[in-house]
Amino acid sequence: MNPFKRILSLTKIYRRFIGRRMYLVFILTTGAALAEGVGIILLLPLLGALDGDSPPDTGAVRLIYDALALLGADNSVLGILLVISFVFVTKGVLIFLQIGYQGYLNALLMQELKARMFDAYSGMDYRYYIQRNTGHFINVLNEQIDRFTISFKGFSSFLSSIVMTVGYMVMAFLIIWRFSLLAIGFSVVILMLFRFLNKYMRTLSRKTSSETGHLNKLLVQALQAFKYIASTNQIGHLRDGVMQSIQRLTRYKVHEGVANALTQAVREPVSILLIIGLVVVQVVLLETSVKPIIVVILLFHRCVGATITIQSSWQGVMSMVGSVETVDKEFNILEENQEDSGTRPVLVFSDGIELQNVSFTYNQKLDPVLKQLNVSIPVNTTIAIVGKSGAGKSTLIDLLTLLLKPQSGTLLIDGVPAQEVDLDSWRKQIGYVSQETIVFDDTFANNICLWQGDAASDAVLMGRIRKAARQAYIADYIETLPESYQTMVGDRGIRLSGGQRQRLFIARELFKQPNLLILDEATSALDTESERYIQESIDSLKGWITVVIIAHRLSTIRKADYVYVLEKGQVIEEGSYQKLTKKSGSRLGEMVAQQVL
Repeated sequence: MNPFKRILSLTKIYRRFIGRRMYLVFILTTGAALAEGVGIILLLPLLGALDGDSPPDTGAVRLIYDALALLGADNSVLGILLVISFVFVTKGVLIFLQIGYQGYLNALLMQELKARMFDAYSGMDYRYYIQRNTGHFINVLNEQIDRFTISFKGFSSFLSSIVMTVGYMVMAFLIIWRFSLLAIGFSVVILMLFRFLNKYMRTLSRKTSSETGHLNKLLVQALQAFKYIASTNQIGHLRDGVMQSIQRLTRYKVHEGVANALTQAVREPVSILLIIGLVVVQVVLLETSVKPIIVVILLFHRCVGATITIQSSWQGVMSMVGSVETVDKEFNILEENQEDSGTRPVLVFSDGIELQNVSFTYNQKLDPVLKQLNVSIPVNTTIAIVGKSGAGKSTLIDLLTLLLKPQSGTLLIDGVPAQEVDLDSWRKQIGYVSQETIVFDDTFANNICLWQGDAASDAVLMGRIRKAARQAYIADYIETLPESYQTMVGDRGIRLSGGQRQRLFIARELFKQPNLLILDEATSALDTESERYIQESIDSLKGWITVVIIAHRLSTIRKADYVYVLEKGQVIEEGSYQKLTKKSGSRLGEMVAQQVL
């Protein structure tokens, strides 16, 4: 992609998030450049007034003298100095506004990007989620968006420097056009020489962006599995991968630093050498007057400085372009992978769920996970789903929550097809206790009510929290702690035992007062006594809400109204617990017998 197309592409990306407001930065920069240029050109009449020279009869410079004459300062050194002072004060004000507004836009861009990305992740399709890793999401939301924001600052500086360079060149051209043509030619040569460096920086940026995502994935996995890898001394293997990734990132950063150092190092020498060369040409060969040369030298010095700034700013943008591309690509992918919600609300779950000949597969090249499944879940009944690992139980649960949609067959919720159901109205009625305990690094109270209010000052909310904790048989433990429900539980509940984390998880779902409660191995981490208490709590809900239980410990489903036994994605038998366990050759009976043994 040539530089002009890339500039247009980046402009469209930035404008997508902050709109036309970005152009005000360049308007303010243009004003500052014009003010500085005019201030420098005013040195001509100042030098003329000091020497008593007459103003020129023609030419663009004559306009400056005419403007001074209107102000009554054309022959006054003091008057000209006052005008110059005013012009540069105006420039200072414009620069202040430009830099301040630039900072505001940067902050606004970061807010907009992170808010939009979080919302996009919140609404992403579950199938896209399971294809990625946690490190990827954290890398994009933090590292890549931060670098995206920095790139906009460099891009603004790049375009602002172009505006200033053009402004200085135009003013120099109006004074001595031949001198200015030479300056323009040298400036173009400088930018062309740096073109290869820009391409190298762009490649480095893409490698850095990719490697940062890889390193984040390794770090997240190491921290999540810290207990295991520390207690089994397995950190060495993971450390090798982390160190290699860090070394690659370090190498990219060193190369980037060298490239930036080169750009900064040549700025002053190039500027001085070009100025000396041009002065020799104008004064010695072309015998041009010295006074306009002095003014043009100042303009040209500014012009060369701005030209080098164009290069260094663009180089900075190229060092971040990998992040810009990553974030933009992620938004485009997420736009295509947003969860589809219907428009028909399920206000109060009142009839039941029907799965009719439902099939589902994660990969079309593999056998379906569920095959022609027929399951009925009447409202206010307790339904048990049992089967070996890989039978399709978890996929069935994901269908009930509508994280997944049937690829064939029909799923009805209160008679409404799954594709037409308003997801928010359905999911707010669901309580879900999964195999993996979900506990947040916050207080017991906030873990139970999920930040629905300030439990410390809301007596009604606190009453509901205590009731849910009692139902989950964790209240006795919480209330023995010095800070009671305001006690912090640590990251992922690390300060709690496995059984306590599970009971806290269950308390949260009971606090929600769901119409459908899904228990996916909900008592698997509990001791026998805690399991008995939880079972009594679940049994007390029978007939009041709909409960779907997935269990390997089959003692927890004895009081279920109906049992479905799954194998290889199909229902192989169904009926009441008592009927199936007494039936000759029953698979459920075999499973119960094996657990008793």
